[in-house]
Amino acid sequence: MNTSRGRGRTWRGAALAVLLASGALTAAAPDASGAGTRTETPVVSTHPADGVTESVVRVKVPLPASFGARPAACDWLSYLRYRSAGGPQVSADADRILMAQPGILEGAGAFDSVARQTVAKAAAEGRHIEFWALDRRSNCLEDRTGIASGDQHAAVDYYYRGGQVDGRTFGGFVGNDRLGWMAKLGIEQTVRDEYDLLVHELPDQGLRERKVLCGGHSLGGVITGYFAAADFDGDPATTADAGQNQCAGYFALDTTVSTSLADLSGSIPDDTDLPDIGLGYAAVQAGLDTGLLSRSLSAPVLLNPETMTLLAIAGMGAVADPDGEADLPAYLPSNVNIEATNRFLFSKDTAAFLTGSPGVKDFRLTNAAVLGALMDDNSVPLAFLQSSVGLFDGGPVTDKNFPAANGSSQPTQLFGVEYKAIPAQPHGPLYTWRDYDRVGDADDPGYRSADGTPFTGAGKEVTDIQELARSLAEQPLDFTEQYFPTKLVTDIQLATSPQVRRLVVHPEGLTARPTLTVLAGDGLLAGRVPADLHPVVAAGYQHLDVLTAAPVQNDGRPEPVSSSLTAFARSPH
Repeated sequence: MNTSRGRGRTWRGAALAVLLASGALTAAAPDASGAGTRTETPVVSTHPADGVTESVVRVKVPLPASFGARPAACDWLSYLRYRSAGGPQVSADADRILMAQPGILEGAGAFDSVARQTVAKAAAEGRHIEFWALDRRSNCLEDRTGIASGDQHAAVDYYYRGGQVDGRTFGGFVGNDRLGWMAKLGIEQTVRDEYDLLVHELPDQGLRERKVLCGGHSLGGVITGYFAAADFDGDPATTADAGQNQCAGYFALDTTVSTSLADLSGSIPDDTDLPDIGLGYAAVQAGLDTGLLSRSLSAPVLLNPETMTLLAIAGMGAVADPDGEADLPAYLPSNVNIEATNRFLFSKDTAAFLTGSPGVKDFRLTNAAVLGALMDDNSVPLAFLQSSVGLFDGGPVTDKNFPAANGSSQPTQLFGVEYKAIPAQPHGPLYTWRDYDRVGDADDPGYRSADGTPFTGAGKEVTDIQELARSLAEQPLDFTEQYFPTKLVTDIQLATSPQVRRLVVHPEGLTARPTLTVLAGDGLLAGRVPADLHPVVAAGYQHLDVLTAAPVQNDGRPEPVSSSLTAFARSPH
C-alpha cells in the first residue's frame, strides 16, 4: 500500500466531511454583504489543477410565510461559484458571469466539468469570468454527510442501516407528509429565487444587464424562458426589474429558451408520480396542497431519494479506487426498492428481470464498472441519465435487451439511441471499464451486438469516468436532485392555464437577447430544433455529456460546449 496516498485520501475525506456537512456551511463566517445572510466556503476537490477556484455560496432568502412550516435550511438559496484563481475575488469585477439553472432531477454539482472548463478557457485568453451553478431550493432537504465521509461502507451504513458519521445519524429520506411547503414550489417561486439571488449578489441592475448570461441545461432552458419573460415588481410598466433586463444574453444546453416542455417531451419516465394534467390547474394544486398528489417527482425504480443516493456512493468508489474490485452491490441492503432498481439496470432480458438471475451480485466488477453500469449510454436505459463514458471490458459482453431490445424498434427519447450492453459471464472474469479515451485503441476488443452492430466507437465516447465520479462524489451540492418539486413540472405542463399564463408578462423577453443553443448530437433534442436557432451540435454527445464531457476529445479537439460558452461570453452582447 502507498501510505502517502492513503494519508492523502484520509485528509481529503476529512476535509470533505467538514465542507459537505450542512452544519459546516451554516457555520461559515458571513462576509461584508450582510452579517448572517451570506456564507461562502471553499470546496476541496481532487480535480487536477486547472487554475479554477470553487466555493459553495449560501444566501438567506426566506420563503413567504404562506409556504408554511419547513426546515430552516430551506430559507437559504445555494450555488456553486467557479472563478479564475488569478481573477478578481469580487463577482462584480468579473468580465462576465454565467448563471445556470439545472434540469429535471439535477443539482448544481452536475455542472462541475463544464463550469471548470469554461472558466479555465476564458482565463487562458486573458479574461476572467465566473460560472454560477444554481441549486434549487428543495435541495435543502438533502443530507450529504454520508457521502462526505469518503468511505463507501460508512455511507451505506449511514443512509441505509442507521450508522453514524461524525456522531450524526441520518434522519431518513423525507416522505410526502413532510413536504407540505413544496406544494407551492412551482415556476413562479423558482424564477423569483433566481432573481432574488442575483439581486443580492449583484445589486447594480445595469451591471447585471451588461455582464450576466442566463441559461441552463434541459428544464433549465424552460426556466430561463420564464425568467426572461417575467416581471418582478408587480408593475409591467417599469422594466428595470424585468427578467430580460437582468441578462446580457441567454444560453441553452441541450434545450431551448422557451416557456414550453414540448422540446423535452418524452424525457420524463411514465412511471413517475406526475398527476394527470387533464385535471386542470386548480385540481392539481388541491391535490398537492392536501398531499393526495406527491409533492416531489419520484418513481419506484432509480428516480427516488433512496436510489439516487446510490449514484454518489458509486462515484465514491470510482474516485477512491477505480480499478479495484467492487463490493458495493453485495454490501447494499436488500429491500424492494434497491432490488427492483438493480434488476432494472442490470438485467440482460425480461427473464433475468423477473427472476433476478443472473443479477448484478453474480458478476465481478471494478468500482469504475459499477459507475459505468449506472450512468453510461450503453448501459442505463433512461436517456436523460446517460453519459458517454466508455464500455465494459475484461470479459465477453452481450446485448442488454431489457427494457427495450437492441435494434427491435425506433429508438425513443426515453431510452436513447445507443445499443445497450451487459457483461455476459457471471462468476467469471473481473469486468473492468474502458474509459472514453481508450475506446478504439489497438487493444480494444470492439464488442458487437448479436446483429453485428458495434456497441460503441471512439466518436461516441466523450466523458471521462473519473471526472464524472468526482462530480458525483465530491461536490457539496448534489449532482442529482432527490426532491424535485412536482409543481415545477405541472405548472409548465399547464402553461395555458390563467394561473401560469399570467407569469409571462414580457413575452418579447424570450428573444430580447442573443442566445447560444448547444445541442447533444445524440441527445433528447437531436434533429428537433429549428435551424433558425443556429445551434451548435456536439457530435456523439448524450444529454448529460453537454455538462460532463472531458476537456480534450478523442479526435484531439477541445471540448465544444465549453468552447462555445467561452466564445459567447467573449462577445459584446
